[in-house]
Amino acid sequence: MSHLRARDYERMLDLAVAVLESDDPDSLRQLIAAHLLETFGCTTVIQVRIDAQRPTSGRADGWAPDSIGPSVETLVQRRRRQRHPLLDYLRVGGAEPVTMNQICDDWRNTECYSEARHDFGTTRQLGLPLPLPTADGGIRAISLGRKGRDFSARELAFAARIQPLLLSADNHAEELTRLRAPAAAGTGLVTATEHGLTPREQTVLGLVAQGLTADVIGRRLTISPHTVNRHLEKIYRKLGTNNRVSTVVQARHAGLVP
Repeated sequence: MSHLRARDYERMLDLAVAVLESDDPDSLRQLIAAHLLETFGCTTVIQVRIDAQRPTSGRADGWAPDSIGPSVETLVQRRRRQRHPLLDYLRVGGAEPVTMNQICDDWRNTECYSEARHDFGTTRQLGLPLPLPTADGGIRAISLGRKGRDFSARELAFAARIQPLLLSADNHAEELTRLRAPAAAGTGLVTATEHGLTPREQTVLGLVAQGLTADVIGRRLTISPHTVNRHLEKIYRKLGTNNRVSTVVQARHAGLVP
């Protein structure tokens, strides 16, 4: 693996801190996109999640460099029909960050290349997979695009190093979205910040309320069970409880979880 620079590690730490401090899923996704745009000198960042059971559904967000908006959904579906090399790479279990030139011998002559160049001026693309749990079977990844030189070995190495962080951040954003859904529906849930809970503690609390163990929560958020238990200890202290059952009861009574 190519040697990374001191600035690369600083960027990793900056992103990790920003993720932990964010409690809004949409802002978090935008923050990640802004970080990637700056770090890789990109023209576009597209985050996509395609459900295995319903391939035409899922979620997509795009920036070029400002938000592309709802049209990104149409763009992703068009890339599916065009058999974008990254989608085929993900379907066969590809998990390492790759450039399109690495997985497609004739990349410059594909319809995907022509449209990306026409629409956004991008001629180089890097795919950064975010592997889903085996049982899910869906596709989740980030696509980075820019013009000019191809992505270097050092940039691929950096992408591989931040891959677990991006995976954890995306899991965090998904859980925040799930927790905010009842509030948006008018059930009267209050924000966890009123009780002094950090965004990550709120996420852990929501998963505990689902009955998940520390091991499962750790796998879901890409952290160790020990870190999960440390979050739980802080949650107990802030809610005035001392075990999982009383914590979930108290959290539901306070409107912190559905």
